[in-house]
Amino acid sequence: MRTHHLGDLSVGSIGLGAMGMSMAYSVSQQDDAESIRTIHRALDLGVTMIDTAEIYGPYTNEELVGRAIRDRRDEVVLATKYGMVSHAGDGPGNLDSSPANVRTALEGSLKRLGTDHVDLLYQHRVDPQIPIEETIGAAADLVAEGKVRHLGLSEAWLPTVRRAHATHPVTALQSEYSLWTRDQEDQMLPLLRELGIGLVAYSPLGRGFLTGSIRSIDDLDEDDARRTNPRFAGENFRRNLDLADEVGALATQIGATPAQVALAWLLAQGEDVVPIPGTKKVHRLEENVAADDLRLTDEQVRRLTDLTPPSGAHHDESQMAAIER
Repeated sequence: MRTHHLGDLSVGSIGLGAMGMSMAYSVSQQDDAESIRTIHRALDLGVTMIDTAEIYGPYTNEELVGRAIRDRRDEVVLATKYGMVSHAGDGPGNLDSSPANVRTALEGSLKRLGTDHVDLLYQHRVDPQIPIEETIGAAADLVAEGKVRHLGLSEAWLPTVRRAHATHPVTALQSEYSLWTRDQEDQMLPLLRELGIGLVAYSPLGRGFLTGSIRSIDDLDEDDARRTNPRFAGENFRRNLDLADEVGALATQIGATPAQVALAWLLAQGEDVVPIPGTKKVHRLEENVAADDLRLTDEQVRRLTDLTPPSGAHHDESQMAAIER
């Protein structure tokens, strides 16, 4: 696998998002044994970045990842996140990036992950009640103690990124970025490149929509969180099928799968962009990783870049409210 660079942190060009192994997508079909096999296969294929968070589950995803990497810790660039669980009494789903909470969260993550350090520690969402300088200052103390190697942000916007980076170097920003979520391009990517910060792209396959395998809302289980996503709703769904079909048409022409085409487009955006497609199935993992071998022509990249924008917001209203813009 090729190497991409998040600041001075080198990782495999494609990472693995672990969230769906424990929550959000088809919860009733969770299979920890298959998820662990998927993580092991990812490492076998050269994937190095494994991405989790304390809120995933909550807590159970970190425990799962910890079991999977127990004997292979030195092969993993381990990333986790804090700030969406308040450990002072309010609990999961409540923003808290106070210095005390940052430390408490990290200590819990280390225990669940079975390690003495994490390689990349993100603030999961910006906490408007706590100055970013205080949050990053507390996280920097954890770097000084050897418990964290690199710091990141997730879904922060321009002023916060600048202020955070001025407090302590930020290695990566994690935000949604894909063929159908492009709001990072005009302002954020230039800033990240100015500062030497990499972009970790979550939901690089549009929560599976860009694979072309979801043709109806009925293809999703009743407990699948995508049923509440605006892009999967009503007329938006029908319009967005056209976009997925355009990706599929190019994939057919070049002998690849739509997922591979969507990931290859992201890889073509630069060596400082690392997609982290999520899956809990070995065969899907193998399909995704094969995108590293796919080289799109300039014309094919332009064709994909010029696709019709999707219909609907990429999160529901409550989730969009937590994204700093």
